[in-house]
Amino acid sequence: MIERQNITVAELEDRAYELKQKLLKLCGTYNGSVHIGGDLSVADVLTALFQYGLRIDPADIQNPERDRFILSKGHAAVCMYIAMAIRGFFDYDEIVRTYGQLDSAYGMHPCKVQLPGVEASTGSLGHGLPLAVGMALHARQQKAKHRVFTVMGDGETGEGSVWEAAIAGRSRELGNLVAVIDRNHQLMTSMSEDRIVLEPYADKWRAFGWDVMEVDGHDMSALVEALDSLPETTSTRPTAIICQTVKGKGVDFMERNIGWHAGSLGAEDLQRALDSLATTRKDN
Repeated sequence: MIERQNITVAELEDRAYELKQKLLKLCGTYNGSVHIGGDLSVADVLTALFQYGLRIDPADIQNPERDRFILSKGHAAVCMYIAMAIRGFFDYDEIVRTYGQLDSAYGMHPCKVQLPGVEASTGSLGHGLPLAVGMALHARQQKAKHRVFTVMGDGETGEGSVWEAAIAGRSRELGNLVAVIDRNHQLMTSMSEDRIVLEPYADKWRAFGWDVMEVDGHDMSALVEALDSLPETTSTRPTAIICQTVKGKGVDFMERNIGWHAGSLGAEDLQRALDSLATTRKDN
């Protein structure tokens, strides 16, 4: 079994800050729009997973004992790329140089064919959990001990495919399955509750037979504790970790601002964003 990386909460917080800095700098150089709001809402979660929670090895990406990870909210691909670069999978400078170009492996949505280490091609919302159920079921049939994780946005959990997969995950007793939800309460152009009533959200998952943890998705200690509290993979109940997050977290003029679902940063806005991020970190 691949072991988790030995890393402290303080080191994880440093890496989350590094990820956000690099994300903003990429937005300042890329000649196009980046899904920056949702990237920032999930940056701490992806840091906790890639730097700690996932049993993975960038030097042995096909190890059959590795945990599997699916980014269901595929529009946050660049955040995942940078998280993986920090862990040693990819080269950050290459990401910056080629992101979003026609012939680049680093597309606006992840492609497993282009990028070894990426487990699934995603982008069409609502597909990550069904894919994860299939992978977890296969692992169970093979008596494998790894986990299958998927990170979803809360908006996509309005898709019927998500709840069909939730039923299947519990019916098949997939205790090796973990759904991590970025509950930032926003869609592209509105608050999520303005379009579809998701609350009582945790109770919905419990009603489908899942174990549920609710955490502050920007509290690294809470994220680590949740990952440490996962049941054995032989458990009969899948787990949902609902991460309460803020879209645009860490940049004051982006936080909860619908206009920053996606965008680009000129030189002045980039400096404002980096300064705000530094101030937020200092205050915390």
